Amino acid sequence: MGDIYSLLEEKISAMKVIQAFGMEDQEVKRMKEENSHFLSIMMRVWRTVALQSPIMEFLSTLGICAVIGLGGYAVIKEIGTPGTFFAFIGAMSSIYAPIKGFASLNQQMQRASAGMDRIFAIMDMEPTVKEKPNAIKLESFKSEIALENVSFAYEKGNLVLKYINLKIKKGEMLALVGPSGGGKTTLVHLLPRFFDPTDGRIAIDGYDLRDVTFKSLRQLIGMVTQDVILFNDTVANNIAYGATNVTMEDIKRASEIANAIEFIEDMPQKYDTIIGERGVMLSGGEKQRIAIARAVLRDPPILLLDEATSHLDMQSERMVQEALDHLMQHRTTLVIAHRLSTVQKATRIVVLNKGEIVEEGVHSELLARKGLYQHLYSLQFIE
Repeated sequence: MGDIYSLLEEKISAMKVIQAFGMEDQEVKRMKEENSHFLSIMMRVWRTVALQSPIMEFLSTLGICAVIGLGGYAVIKEIGTPGTFFAFIGAMSSIYAPIKGFASLNQQMQRASAGMDRIFAIMDMEPTVKEKPNAIKLESFKSEIALENVSFAYEKGNLVLKYINLKIKKGEMLALVGPSGGGKTTLVHLLPRFFDPTDGRIAIDGYDLRDVTFKSLRQLIGMVTQDVILFNDTVANNIAYGATNVTMEDIKRASEIANAIEFIEDMPQKYDTIIGERGVMLSGGEKQRIAIARAVLRDPPILLLDEATSHLDMQSERMVQEALDHLMQHRTTLVIAHRLSTVQKATRIVVLNKGEIVEEGVHSELLARKGLYQHLYSLQFIE
């Protein structure tokens, strides 16, 4: 049961990565296997319990019979016939077990009822984002991503994004910058359909995302986030997560592009090293490079980078940034960054503030306008 709880905790916390890499069916299969293993163990336990009770009752009855046989013989003459005596003893013994059973049955039913209330409350929940029965399959990404008058609210009446209109051409590197809470991460999470817009629509090559299958959409997208999700598995399996028909050579090539091959080769079992829950055996920069290698191996045409170099020291940031530069080549990339040094090479920079686009342009143009972008830049680079 502890293994099942551990697996549940890991997969629930990694839900976005599982969805982004289209691994729902595989994780459901793994959960079923763990449940089947638990069932087989519990069946053995209850078989033992089922045998234990009658054996102990039988031995207890033998003991009682021995006492009755010795003591009863002395009093039979006073009570009456042997049949009357043993009928009385049998009746007393028989009534005890049903009364005990009724008492324990009520307790079990109360516990089961409480558990059922919790289980069915979860099972009856409806997902907020659903795939249409006749959803089409996106085969590729050809021209542009379009956000048309997009608004979004986590809670009704409190818009996080307000009427966003944005077009991202294939091969473009678009940077999203702005103060915290401006809606940058929310906007990026709308693309793989972790959420649907409250108003407006998002389209890829003219297809509304609500009209396409989850799997085909998310196969076009790779994500590297600030909070890297890794699993309690080998380095190789973490890199290969979500990819099919890959060889060890493919994994090594991806780790080389991600600047990860050097520290992996220094590990005790190299690619077979278990990295612990959420990659606890790795540093922050090493985790990021494993995540980048995973995205490289998947080779998606659209790349989402959410604060991929934040909270890293200067050396780790340089290594990760080099890996990201390799990854972004020939891909359509959306980059969220608070460190403006990482977005100066962007094809276009969009400044978000309080859910609205307040500025848009390249680095030099935005500095010349002396608006919010120039203010943020001066806070970081001018003393």
